[in-house]
Amino acid sequence: MSEGMTLTARLDHADRLVSADAGFMSLNDRAGGAIGELLGVPQLATVVRLARRLGILVQRSVVIADAESDLECWVRATPTADGVTLSIAPLRERPAWRSAQVATQLAPPPAGADWVWEVDAALRIVHLPTDAGTAHGLDPSTLIGKPLTELFTLLPDAGGGMTLLEAMAAQRDFDGQAAMVRGSGERFMLAGTARRNAMGVFAGFVGGVFLSPRPDENNAAEPVRAFNTRLEGVLRGPLSRIIANADSINAAADGPIDAHYVDYAADIASAGRHLMGLVDDLADIEAIERDDFRIEFEPVDLSDVLRRAAGLFAVRAADAGVTVDIGGADEPQLAIGEFRRVLQILVNLIGNALRYSPPGGTVWLRVQRDGGQVVAIVADQGKGIAPEDQARIFAKFARVDPREPGGSGLGLYISRRLARAMGGDISVDSAPGEGARFVLSLPAAGA
Repeated sequence: MSEGMTLTARLDHADRLVSADAGFMSLNDRAGGAIGELLGVPQLATVVRLARRLGILVQRSVVIADAESDLECWVRATPTADGVTLSIAPLRERPAWRSAQVATQLAPPPAGADWVWEVDAALRIVHLPTDAGTAHGLDPSTLIGKPLTELFTLLPDAGGGMTLLEAMAAQRDFDGQAAMVRGSGERFMLAGTARRNAMGVFAGFVGGVFLSPRPDENNAAEPVRAFNTRLEGVLRGPLSRIIANADSINAAADGPIDAHYVDYAADIASAGRHLMGLVDDLADIEAIERDDFRIEFEPVDLSDVLRRAAGLFAVRAADAGVTVDIGGADEPQLAIGEFRRVLQILVNLIGNALRYSPPGGTVWLRVQRDGGQVVAIVADQGKGIAPEDQARIFAKFARVDPREPGGSGLGLYISRRLARAMGGDISVDSAPGEGARFVLSLPAAGA
C-alpha cells in the first residue's frame, strides 16, 4: 500500500465485508478476511463497529500490522442506510514493532490457560509456544511477526459481539472470545491481559487459549459465570464504548475541538474507568467468596512484582508531583503465592498511597525478609488513619471518608482476602497526620 492511495470498502449491518477495491481486498486477505465475513483487520473492525453503533462519522489514525511492516493509516468509517462505508488513506510505512521490548512490559497470563500467546499493540504475534504449534499443525516460527488473524479466526458471540475488539478499543483485559485455529478448524475460547509499557501505554495482550470448557462453563446457572455474563452484557460493553469515545474526543482524533470539551471528555473517561474498576471489583468478590476459590501457588519474586507494580504508576506519580522511592528491591525475594494476585494487591496498595499523598510527598516501597515471611511495605505521607478506623478499612465497602473522590471501598477487602488465601496477610500502621504504612506478608519460598 503506497502513499497517496485510498482504499475503500463497504460493509453491511452485521459488519460483514460486502465489496472492496483490489487494494483493500489484498490487505484484508493477508489478515485472513474474505467477502461475506467480518473484517480480518481487528483495528479496522473496531472503527467500523463504533461508527455503526454511534451512527456518526468516525475517523482516526490506526496502526495495522501487515506482512513485514506496520502501516500507519487514516481511517474514515461512515454509516449509511445499508451499513458502513470505509476508506483508508496510508500515512506512512514503518518497520514492524519487535519483541525485544517485551521484557519491559507487564502482563500476567490468564490463569488456567492451556497455552499462552502474546501480541503487540498492532495485534502482531510476538510469542507462540512450540508445543502448541505442533498440536495444531503450525510452525510458530513462521507466525512470529504476523497478524493474530493469521493464527485465529475470531468468531462473534450470539449477539454479534466481539469481546477482543471491545477490549482493544478500551485497552483492557478480555475474556470469552470465541475463536478457531485457521487450518484445523478447532474451536475454543480466548482470554487476554492488556500489556502496558513502563509509561502506562497500551502495548498489546498476553492471551490464553482454553481448549476445554472453563470450570464455570459447565453449568449455566453457576453464580460467578452468570454474574460476569450479566456484567459483560449490561455494564462492560457500554462502559468500554464510553471510555473509548471519551478518549477519542480527548485526543482530538476527529480534529481540533474547544479545550473545555477536551476537559469534559477527560472527566468522562476517568469516571468510566472508575466504574469499570468497580465492576472488576464486584466480579473479584464473586470469585474469592466462593467455597471452591483456589490460589495457583508458585514461587513469586516479590521484589520483581513490586518493581513492576511501581512502573505502572510512573506517569500518574509524576502528574501528581509525588516521588516513588523504591529500595531494597534489587535482590530477589522469593515468596509463595500467585503472581497475578500478588500484583493485584500491590497495585491496589500503591494506587491508594498515591491517591492520599500530597503534592511533593513521597511513597516508599520496600521488600525484605522477615523470618519465614517475605514482606512488601508501602508507606505514604498522607493524612493517616485513626486507630478506630484501621480495622474497619478492610471491611467490604468501607471507606474512611466517603466524601473523598475515588475508591469503591472494596480494594482493601479484596486484597486482604487474597493475601490470606495465599497464607499471608495485610496489616496497617498509621496515625492521624503521620501517613500510613501497609505491609503485605507472604510465606517465604523454602521456609
